[in-house]
Amino acid sequence: MQDTILKIEHVSKFYPGVTALNDVSFEIKKGEVRALCGENGAGKSTLIKCIMGVEHNDTGTISMNYDGKWIVNSNAMEAQKHGVFANYQSVNIAPDLSIAENYFLGCQPKKGLFVDWKKMNQESQKVIDKFEMHVDPTAKICELPIAMQAMVTISKISINKDIRLVILDEPTALLENDKVDILFRFVRELKAQGVSIIYISHRMEEIMTICDSVTILKDGTYVDTLPIEEVTKDKLIAKMVGREVSDIYNIRHFEPGEELLRVENFTDSKHFRNVNFKLHRGEILGFTGLVGAGRSEIMRSLVGVEKREAGDVYVSGKKVDIKNPSDALKYGIGLLTEDRRADGCALGLSIKYNISMCAMDTISKAGFLNLKKETVQAKKHSKDVNVKTPSVDQLVGNLSGGNQQKVVIAKFLCCNPDVFIFDEPTVGIDVGAKEEIYKFIEKLTEQGKGVIVISSYLPEVMGLSDRLIVMAQGNITAEFDKEALKTLTEEEVLSKASIEG
Repeated sequence: MQDTILKIEHVSKFYPGVTALNDVSFEIKKGEVRALCGENGAGKSTLIKCIMGVEHNDTGTISMNYDGKWIVNSNAMEAQKHGVFANYQSVNIAPDLSIAENYFLGCQPKKGLFVDWKKMNQESQKVIDKFEMHVDPTAKICELPIAMQAMVTISKISINKDIRLVILDEPTALLENDKVDILFRFVRELKAQGVSIIYISHRMEEIMTICDSVTILKDGTYVDTLPIEEVTKDKLIAKMVGREVSDIYNIRHFEPGEELLRVENFTDSKHFRNVNFKLHRGEILGFTGLVGAGRSEIMRSLVGVEKREAGDVYVSGKKVDIKNPSDALKYGIGLLTEDRRADGCALGLSIKYNISMCAMDTISKAGFLNLKKETVQAKKHSKDVNVKTPSVDQLVGNLSGGNQQKVVIAKFLCCNPDVFIFDEPTVGIDVGAKEEIYKFIEKLTEQGKGVIVISSYLPEVMGLSDRLIVMAQGNITAEFDKEALKTLTEEEVLSKASIEG
């Protein structure tokens, strides 16, 4: 029989006005891959912070079997000393340092009194090769695409020699298919070494593929623990959300109307070349491709976040000059960025302020803010997208990932754009919140808005789109219309996404 490595006994955690965890108990065995499932706000992130010693549970104990002795880790440093490592949902590395410096942060190899840079870069290159990242160990993190940054944080775990327990929180949220395969290979390698893994994901098919068992949390309480062979995808979702969930991509589609947006000959210095596309009213246009394909860079250039070398933008047939995101909103184009925590919302400010920040003119007069009107507006738009919160005065940083994403959407509702660009709209959010966002996209198209969805998750982008554009190395390599999408396979999309530019 496998030895128990982790015991969670009657753990509760309270925040002002919120019960994050309520009397949660379960165990994890040595060498077991345990899925931890639940909707956003179920308590998963709080629990892993308590396991890591980042947060302290108010009641109960979390103890670890370390060489036959039961210990309680009081902080993150102590947890790592005892072989517990976590990869958090948000990319958590030093952006201005190199990959090698991030790998060996706090444990640099020395030659005498000095850092042995040559050895550090050589050891880092071994990890980079193992995870097939094809990057230079001296490259700065901030120069890498967000998906590659995510891969660096995952691969960093392998630098450690004594690993007992690894927590992976939404590790594949930003990864394309081939990198997911590499991650799974790493998970199986750890399992073979007797390392236990807590695996958190909202992608049900991953859980069925890689995990041995699954624990479900709901509203901070323990629901059940089951062997994976006793679980179906539908059964798992029903236990998570407390109800049956139908095909979440089965939204209504509408006949496209007049041309709303046209992009011609978009080119920048290194990310994309001669890109052309159109978007019509009532249409969902999908973009997909591997990391580095240029999808996000095109949209950031479109709204003026980044510069382009050439190309024109037409809104409703009229050529416009967009120099910055404020210009884009003026012309009715809103971009919901890939990284909501970094540049989608202000985590340290209230829901109310976040929703109003792009539309201060709607709540001000003669330079003075109408605070009552701000509250009314925030309540309306947060209700429109079903933000789960006791008050619009709640800090956005205290919300779950799904509710943070809804706040970003509500922010753009204030500006009432005609074109909504969703870049990875459902990264790290649960199936219930996904369903709500998809229904909201349906509502936008019903109103005659145009929607662009960028997603690395093929079931999502293929299931939602009226037309699908595939990119590889800065070029459009394929475009599929509504009829073609009915019979299109993921393998066909991936083959087009892998074509040399």
